[in-house]
Amino acid sequence: MVMTSPRSAQDAIERVRQSAHATVDKDLHRLEFCAMSTLCRVNFHGVAASIARDFQRDVVTWVGQFEARYSRFISDSLIGRINAAAGEHWVETDPDTDRLFALCHELFFFTRGSFDPTALPLMKLWNWKAQPSTLPSDESIRTALEIVGWKKVQRRPGGIFLPERGMALDLGGIGKEYAVDCVMNMAMERGIQNVLVDFGHDVRVRGHAPEKKFWWIGLDDAAAPGKCWGGVALTDHAVATSGDYLRNFVVNGRRYGHIIDPRTGYPAFNDCRAASVIAPSCTIAGLLSTSICILGARDGLQLVELHPGAAGAILTETTKLYSSKFHEYIPA
Repeated sequence: MVMTSPRSAQDAIERVRQSAHATVDKDLHRLEFCAMSTLCRVNFHGVAASIARDFQRDVVTWVGQFEARYSRFISDSLIGRINAAAGEHWVETDPDTDRLFALCHELFFFTRGSFDPTALPLMKLWNWKAQPSTLPSDESIRTALEIVGWKKVQRRPGGIFLPERGMALDLGGIGKEYAVDCVMNMAMERGIQNVLVDFGHDVRVRGHAPEKKFWWIGLDDAAAPGKCWGGVALTDHAVATSGDYLRNFVVNGRRYGHIIDPRTGYPAFNDCRAASVIAPSCTIAGLLSTSICILGARDGLQLVELHPGAAGAILTETTKLYSSKFHEYIPA
């Protein structure tokens, strides 16, 4: 599937709709489409054909509207309008968006600032696709840091304001994962008991796979991308993996990954190559896996242990580290 950047909110909605493809094999319904620059899959079974069709249609419509509303790459999206109004005026928001920003606020503090939706000015400085690879200057990073900081953002019910010119929001840190959780909620509202939602390998499941007791989810191997070093058996949980093994560049012998530490302005550089986290929601799983990559293995494991229901596995250059509950998800 070819993924193109939409020019407008309506383009995004139409592109997602046109990319959708649904099949059914015996009782297993499969839906695939492109959204948020990734391949999205929703598999489920045990429902009538009419319920399946309505659910698949509603998922495609909702995800298309979600991207159209919250993508920073779309100028007339809500995020695009908020960023364009930085330093100038407030932008009106709806209750759903207020709840999303309230979640951002909670997660910013929980992750000790390693998750910061205002980090976009820093992210734009680091282009891992550039040829040849170049490093931004220390001065440009210091300048960008001056307009980064979630604490600067002003919010009220029905409105948000970025008080300094150049400030900008990017919800990429939780966007796909939050959408996964919302689609799972849509399935639960329709009484669908057995479902897998996978947006770019951010996964949440409910119930079990056909003729199984659980859903089996492979964990990507940082040393051999595209292959799995292991897997976990899940039901009613989510799993997400983060790391710098796919998107990075090397300058003067040092690897610079795409995960930026918003507290320093530089890519995370520590002993963590990849982190996989299991949690009750995909939003939390994705947030914790990324935070581990920023905080490092030791502090990252401590953060996982602090969150009820979470478990994690961390790959370093030399070993694998596990939280106390991770082995509960590996079948005997």
